[in-house]
Order: sequence, then C-alpha cells, then structure tokens
Amino acid sequence: MTHDTSASTTRPRRVTTTVAALLLACAASAPAARAVTDPDPAPAPAAQAGTGEGNDWLYVTVTRGDARAGDTRGTLLRCDPPQGHPHAAQACDQLRSVSGDLTAIPRRDALCAMIYAPVTARAEGQWQGRTVTYTQTFANACVMRARTGEIFALDE
Repeated sequence: MTHDTSASTTRPRRVTTTVAALLLACAASAPAARAVTDPDPAPAPAAQAGTGEGNDWLYVTVTRGDARAGDTRGTLLRCDPPQGHPHAAQACDQLRSVSGDLTAIPRRDALCAMIYAPVTARAEGQWQGRTVTYTQTFANACVMRARTGEIFALDE
C-alpha cells in the first residue's frame, strides 16, 4: 500500500479555508446591528439635509469588500418628499413603517447563495427629530437586501 503525501498537504488547507469562509459568513450575517463608534469614512452631509421637525433624511452607504479598501457607494435619502435614492419612495415607506428603526425592519424570506462577499451598510441622519446611526456587515448583498429591504438598494 502506497501513500501519496503530495496531495494530502494541500487538501487540508483548502478545506480549512472553505470552513473558515463559511464560519465568517455565518458570523457576519448575525442580525444584531451596532452603533457606529468610529468616525465614518464618509460622514453624513448634515448641512445639505437641513434641520427641523418633519425633515427625515438618511445618508446611506454600502461598502463592498474590506471597509478600508472596498468600493463604497452612497446617497442622501430624503423622505419629505422622497428623493435622492434609486428607490426613494419604497425606502421611505419602509422607514415610516418602523419609525426609522432600521433594526426593526422585518426580515424577508430569500434564497441567498452561501458565498462570502461582505457588504457593510451604514446610515446616518435624522428621523422624526431623532438621530439615526446604523452600521451592519452582511455576508453578501442578497442577505443585506433580505434584512434591510430597499434602504440600501443603491446598485439598481
């Protein structure tokens, strides 16, 4: 009986890498959101949004990949009237239904591929006179869309 050691030295690394990627995907898709404590690389343009009661707005960004070197897209979503976002009316309706609490958006059923391609969603702004700060990293864009609806749908 012969034993080939050349293949056995590379196979465990591939399996370990695959298992690690799956574990990271599961950890990244955890539903808990956290408040931003570090300064946002692209701070919300508060001066453009204005102030006052009834002036609901969020500066939303989506970063694909590593937060430091990834591709970041952002827009100012205004809801009085809905504008500045590809799906402004739908995003504003979703925010109104949860009183601006992004963590309360109902999770949609979706079949998402188990591919780890992290996306980080951030929102800063004002909703009904309250400051909104939200950041969450999801395993991929499909999981983000299932958890946040239209609010971070900036690519479409």
